[in-house]
Amino acid sequence: MAKLRTRVVEAAEAALAQRKYVAAVEVFTRLGWLRAAQVDRWRQGQVATLVELAAVEEPRLRDVVTLLADWARERGLTPGDATYVTAGRDQEPLRFTASGDDAAFRTHWLSGELSDAARRRLVDRQNKAPDLQVVVAEEPWRCAECRDTGPYFIMSATGAQCLTCADLDHLVLLPAGDAALSRRAKKESTLAALVVRHNRRRKRYERTGILIEEAALDRAEAQCLADEDARARRRDRDRVRRADQDVEFCARMAAEIRRLFPHCPPERAQAIAEHAALRGSGRVGRTAAAKVLDTEAVTLAVIASIRHLDTEYDRLLMRGVPRMDARAAIRDTLDRVLESWRA
Repeated sequence: MAKLRTRVVEAAEAALAQRKYVAAVEVFTRLGWLRAAQVDRWRQGQVATLVELAAVEEPRLRDVVTLLADWARERGLTPGDATYVTAGRDQEPLRFTASGDDAAFRTHWLSGELSDAARRRLVDRQNKAPDLQVVVAEEPWRCAECRDTGPYFIMSATGAQCLTCADLDHLVLLPAGDAALSRRAKKESTLAALVVRHNRRRKRYERTGILIEEAALDRAEAQCLADEDARARRRDRDRVRRADQDVEFCARMAAEIRRLFPHCPPERAQAIAEHAALRGSGRVGRTAAAKVLDTEAVTLAVIASIRHLDTEYDRLLMRGVPRMDARAAIRDTLDRVLESWRA
């Protein structure tokens, strides 16, 4: 339990630094017991309980919830119950366990540094019903009501539904790519649903568009045409600001690598940071944990670099060696480099 408590505290501290609150679900994902895509499936209503997706049994998850609560009280955090409902058509309550005894799982711990107004805004955001999510079908499926199929489905109390049975077939698809148009169209539309697809490589669900009313799309397009010049200037300013942020973040990440691994060559630490933190890459440096310089996330970036540049890993893959077998084969070399950089 002592080792588990250390891991829970590290995960909770990282979450608190980033979001100003801590939830049990996020701690589970930071511990590696749940993947983000699994949590997305649960939130969509594709599985009955969160426990059945976890890599550990329910008692172990309850241990984490208890340790999290003890740490939060020691830190003076404020408890609050969050509303968990599905992003499916009926937006039913989400279940953590089969027994339904999951009140402790729903508790969010809020930073004591928040003002009353900031705390109210955060609580309101946590308790707001999620957007409806329509999933791009990757496997053959049948509608639970009409037994027909189609390119999309949305979960309901009866199971996966086609858009016709879910009363969403009058909406039109606006592909992702224009943030201003999507934001305005969603605001103008009385009924809307996000369209998501599972990215197998990144192991997560990603937004591909939004279903909105056609009249709402027309109004949003007119609004975007009216202020295109102003938005273009804003995009230019934002591009410069993001570039400055990336340079500053890479410098902080390189410094953290050198702190954790004092004998890592400075130019190598800089190269690892620049590679891992490349915007839009989906690499470990762009994860939420890495952005707050979580020790585990930074170490994973270093391990990835050593694996590809200092071992036979890539050559083994090119010879057709299975990935996990290749990792096992180079484990000793990887550990030796890690220890030499730490020593």
